[in-house]
Amino acid sequence: MNRRTLLATGLFASAGRGARAQQARTDGAWVPTRPLRIVVPFAAGGSTDILARLCAQLLTERLGQSVVAENVTGAGGTIGAQRVLDAPADGYTLLAGTPGPITINPHLQPRIPYAPLRDFEPVAFVGDSPAVVVVRRDSPIRSVRELVERAKATPGRMSYASAGVGSFAHLSGELFKWRADVDLVHVPYRGTAPAATDLIAGRVDVMFENYPSVQGYLAAGELRALAIGAVRRSALLPGVPTVAEEGVSGYESTSWFGLLARAGTPEAAIARVNAAIDAGIREPAVAARLASLGIEPAGGTPAAFRAYLARRLEETGKLIRTARITLD
Repeated sequence: MNRRTLLATGLFASAGRGARAQQARTDGAWVPTRPLRIVVPFAAGGSTDILARLCAQLLTERLGQSVVAENVTGAGGTIGAQRVLDAPADGYTLLAGTPGPITINPHLQPRIPYAPLRDFEPVAFVGDSPAVVVVRRDSPIRSVRELVERAKATPGRMSYASAGVGSFAHLSGELFKWRADVDLVHVPYRGTAPAATDLIAGRVDVMFENYPSVQGYLAAGELRALAIGAVRRSALLPGVPTVAEEGVSGYESTSWFGLLARAGTPEAAIARVNAAIDAGIREPAVAARLASLGIEPAGGTPAAFRAYLARRLEETGKLIRTARITLD
């Protein structure tokens, strides 16, 4: 591409952004006048970071302003969450939200400096992914029904791995114990990789992990999926039944990803970001990209996202209290 073509491309892009901005003003919508940022409360390269950068790209294309992702790590995501609360409530700073800092940590960290649904405003529900009940490829356990039967026949003898105390996999395992009324021994690790390594080696019996975290092991044939924790079957794992179908009623464990803003952010800004994300994730190429990451697109209004988070926050708190999970 020569210099003249590059200049023409830039002019057309600038004109397109100007036209979109003018249309937005005509419609009375919020029009950002400077770059936005999405605070990612985890390290670069992880699934949350990848999804945040995908959202940044979608928003950049639709808002006429650049949107950048900024990694602010520590304390299970709560430091990044607090960074958003320290910024003005003007729509220019968003949080890449996940269960950890929003629906799990508030129940495990008594001194957490915020209340999720008081201090944050849900903006856009990007997508979610199911927990997957996985065993090693040569495990004699062929179904969740068999898992329950074996666990009841040998209480306290079978074990499940997790990425650590208070992790999604830990809570998913405890929920299974509660709903199936079985006694499994929890074996926490420092991350999914060492947990999966010991599961593959046969040192533990089962794991209840978020699909993106085990997607590679399933594709490689090192682990085998018995069931998923969604309320209905997923296109991500066609042919794999739900845990409820396998006889464990009331089991639902999915991990979600979405954007949130500081409470008090103008409704017009929230509506504009929500509309941009909602339209973006429905594009076939973006939906395919999400599927490759193990995510099913969600979408919907900010109010619907708030109702979803309120339900998950309550359910998670009840589980943590029932299972007596603490970080001590």
